[in-house]
Amino acid sequence: MTIGMAKQLVKDNKGTTHYFRFRGARNQIEEFEGIITDIYPAIFIIKQQDEKIRSFSYSDVLIDNLRILY
Repeated sequence: MTIGMAKQLVKDNKGTTHYFRFRGARNQIEEFEGIITDIYPAIFIIKQQDEKIRSFSYSDVLIDNLRILY
């Protein structure tokens, strides 16, 4: 996968509800449900069901720290 492919994957899933799995520090895994609301050149924004807003970079998708589950 390349950065361009990661950006396209995020773009294709914008606006629909998905489950996400994020592998954070010390391999702690967090799963949440949300919608990709905004896309910028370096980051994208996910609004969770509990109204919490999180931002991620495309490299998180590229190195598999963030997975979009269906």
